[in-house]
Amino acid sequence: LGWIDVAAARALAGTLIERFKVKAGGPDAAAKSLSGGNLQKFIVGREIDAQPKVLIVAQPTWGVDVGAAAQIRAELLALRDAGCAVLVVSEELDELFELSDRLMVIARGRLSPSVQAREASIEHIGQWMAGIFDTTPVRPEVSKGHPEVSKGLTSDHPDPSTGSGQGTQSVSKEGSP
Repeated sequence: LGWIDVAAARALAGTLIERFKVKAGGPDAAAKSLSGGNLQKFIVGREIDAQPKVLIVAQPTWGVDVGAAAQIRAELLALRDAGCAVLVVSEELDELFELSDRLMVIARGRLSPSVQAREASIEHIGQWMAGIFDTTPVRPEVSKGHPEVSKGLTSDHPDPSTGSGQGTQSVSKEGSP
């Protein structure tokens, strides 16, 4: 066919179908024949398999079963650990806390401050998602005895616009408390 190496495409499809447990009629199955969840697993798997330097994913586990969601999350974390910068856009707070090193929220046209996920609380991130930015999303046990953390101004909170290196940044969209 010229531009497309059909044998390589078929081999890649077979590898992704097996690795991500995609229910398909084989490597020659048309994408339109897959269910939404299986198409999601295939697409996420294809992007992870490419071993990118930067990966932006939106709702990476939407529409997949619990086992597939756990596998996708583990693969994203392994990709991060291999040096890829991963940006996760999601409304699922549990997913964001599991996958992210740092959290930021976009709500009502504003971007929240960046906070380390291990220092954030679901309640405060939820407030940010509602557009209430005058609260610091720090767990009480973290800020106890650390006034600089209570203010969200620790030295390990770099400005995300100047930060560098690997890690997982998350952006949660408004709409889900």
